Amino acid sequence: MSRKVIFIVGPTASGKTALSIALAKEFDGEIISADSMQIYKGIHIASAAPDMEEMGGIPHHLLEFLELTEEFSVADYVSLAREKIDEILARSKQPIIVGGTGLYISALLDNTKFTDIKTDPELRKRLENEFDSLGGEEMLKRLSKFDPESANRLHKSDKRRIIRCFEIYETTGKTLTRQNELSHIESNNFDAVVLGITYKDREELYDRINRRVDIMLKNGLLDEARKTFEMGNSKGEFQAIGHKELYGYLKGECTLEEATELLKMQTRRYAKRQLTWFRRDGRINWLYPDETENLLKKAKEFI
Repeated sequence: MSRKVIFIVGPTASGKTALSIALAKEFDGEIISADSMQIYKGIHIASAAPDMEEMGGIPHHLLEFLELTEEFSVADYVSLAREKIDEILARSKQPIIVGGTGLYISALLDNTKFTDIKTDPELRKRLENEFDSLGGEEMLKRLSKFDPESANRLHKSDKRRIIRCFEIYETTGKTLTRQNELSHIESNNFDAVVLGITYKDREELYDRINRRVDIMLKNGLLDEARKTFEMGNSKGEFQAIGHKELYGYLKGECTLEEATELLKMQTRRYAKRQLTWFRRDGRINWLYPDETENLLKKAKEFI
C-alpha cells in the first residue's frame, strides 16, 4: 500500500481549506488539521475552522476536540496525527494534513521524537518568578549563554517557551537545540509531498486577511470573544489571535473600530511569521493563486 501523505501549508487566509477539500475529492482523502487553534472548542469563528458546509462531506480529524482549559503540546499533536495517518491509510484512503502551525507541520514531517521530560513544579515556579522579575529580554540574554540558537529564535514575550528552554537544560543538562537534534535521527514511515499556498503579491494576501476579519465580525466573533473574556474572569487570559485583540474593546479601553484594526494588523503579522517559518523548508512546492489559473491542476501535478 502506498504510504504517501499530502501536506498543505501556508499562511492564514491563503486558501488552504478550499484546496484541501478539492484534493480530498480528487484522491479519496480525509483531512487532518494541523492548526493549534482549531483543536479547541468554543473558538470556531476565530480559528476559521471549516463548518459542515465547507467540509463538503470530507471526513476531518483533530478539529475542535479540546476544552480551552486543556493543555496540548506539540508532542501530543504528533502522536495523535500519526495515529490518524495510520488509520486513514489502513482504510486505503489518502491522508491530507492541512494547517498553518509550522511547529506541528515540522515535527510531523521530521518524525520528531519527544523526550518525556517531567515538569518540576518548584523549578517552574522559580523560573516564572525570575521571568516576571527580570523580563523576557534579560532571560533571553541568559538563555543565549548556553542555547544561542533557541535565544535567537524566540521572542522576548514568549514566556512559556523561554521558561521551557531553561527547564530542559536544568533538568537534563542538554539544551533544547540539542534535544531537537537527537530527536530527528529516525526517518518517517511515510512519503510526504508538501504543497504551500500563498500569494506572490503580499498585499493581496493582506487584503484577504482584512476581508476575513470583517466576515468573522459579521458572523459573531465579538460574542465569541466575550465568552472567552468572561471565562478568564475579565482578565483576558485566553490569548488566541482573534479574541485577545477584542478584549480592549470589551474592557472599554478602545473603540470597536480600533480593536478591529488591531486584529487585522496582528493577523497580518502572524501571516508574515508563518511565511518566514515555511520559507525555510526546501521541501515545500509553492502554489500561487494570483499567478496560477488552475490551482487544483498544478497541485495535482506536484502530487
